[in-house]
This record gives sequence, C-alpha cells and structure tokens, in this order.
Amino acid sequence: MNFSDQNRFINNVRKALGRSPGHKSSLQEIFSIKTVDESRELYEKIKTRTSTQRQKLLSRLINESKTVNLNVICLKNATSVSTSIAGLVREKEPEWGSRKSLTAWEHPLIEKLKLTEVLADRNVPVFCSKLRNNKEAVRDRNTEKMQIRKHVIDSYIGVTSADFCIADTATLVMKTRPGQGRLVSIVPSIHIAVIELKQILGNLKELFILLQHDPKEKSEGLTNCMTFISGPSKTADIEATLVHGAHGPREVYLYVITGR
Repeated sequence: MNFSDQNRFINNVRKALGRSPGHKSSLQEIFSIKTVDESRELYEKIKTRTSTQRQKLLSRLINESKTVNLNVICLKNATSVSTSIAGLVREKEPEWGSRKSLTAWEHPLIEKLKLTEVLADRNVPVFCSKLRNNKEAVRDRNTEKMQIRKHVIDSYIGVTSADFCIADTATLVMKTRPGQGRLVSIVPSIHIAVIELKQILGNLKELFILLQHDPKEKSEGLTNCMTFISGPSKTADIEATLVHGAHGPREVYLYVITGR
C-alpha cells in the first residue's frame, strides 16, 4: 500500500464515521468515559495510591507475568539493578556471533544505572540510541541513523524504560520519542526494561484515564507510536508449537525499582 492508497483508505474510514478528511481525534474522543466525575474520581484514586496499594499491584503483575513468560525482578535501587544486569551480561551469550554489546535508551532512569561504567571491566560496549545534535551530525544525519541501526542489530541486549506497566496483563506501555526508539525493544534477542513502582497501573482503563487527565501526558499528547509489550515474542504458526523469539526478543526482563 502506497501513501496515496493509505490516505484514501483513512479518508474512507473518516467519511464512514461522519468526519471531515482532515479531522484529528482528540484524546477526549479516543478515550471517552461515561462521566467527567467518574473519570476524575478514578484519576485521583490512581494518583493518591498508598505504598500498600502499589505493592498489591506489583504482586498482581508478578502473578500475571508468569502467564506471558515475563521475568519480573524487584530490587531496591538503581545500583542493585545495574549489578543484576551485569550478572545477566556475564551469564547470557549472544544468539548470533560471540561479541557482546548493548544498546540503551537515552532516559533518566537508564542513565542512573551507569551501565557503561559497570560493564567497562568486561569490555562490553554500551551504545546509546539517541542521535547527536551538533552541526556535524546534522549534516550527516542519514549516516548516523544507519550507525545507530547497526549498533542495535549487533547488540544482543536492548535496555529501555517504559511509560507504564499494566498489572492485569503484565504489559509494558512504551511511547516512541527521540532517543527512545522501538528498535531497542524489538531487535536484540534479550530486552531489559527498567521502571519504578509508581509506574505500575491496574488495567488499560487506568492508562486511558492518565492519558486523558494527567497534565504531563496531556501536554505531550500521543506520540507517533505507542507500543504494548506482553512478554517475549512468541508464535505457534508452525504445527501449533509455541516458539519464543520468532519475531523479536526471546527473553524479556522487567526490573522494578521498589525503593525498599
């Protein structure tokens, strides 16, 4: 399907919905809920959760993660997480070739891990997925993009954070932003995601409520892509036999920083 066909298809859908060709749906239209009061009430409930309530959500997440083969590891702080990741790097071997390397998002939580320093003595390079922003890089942007793509392809571990995690389905919710591309979570054989306890939500309804009412989410809006990941890639297309890693990572690890 070329862009012309795509636009024609989308405009036909808009026409069927009674909307003009250039219409762009607002968050209110996409994530409608019965009443404003109900929506606001749930938003306040999410934002004022107690530590005990968050621990219950974590327990629910851990229980549901077993169904989708997601490895959930709860640790106190970023230092403990980086030490654990170093252990995984030591333990796990690349699926292809023998050289070990990682590609990581540019993200405040990932920066706290200091993975470059932690893995320096093992001679394991950690590449960043963010494009440089200097004049030289801008002039040669395509070359730099290809270089980042090559680093991601060569890496056997991709390290990301996530915007939220849905406890009911053990699903990571990840917006695509500069320096936080989808490739890092879907190309390497092993995907490691790092979040904080406060990022765990109960269900999709709570996610929609936050996107609709949280000031930070409202100001950013919906990015070009929002990815939902429930455990490693899997398929049963061949003889109904479940295989992991067919179209993406064969292993997914979720680190939850609990603060205690």
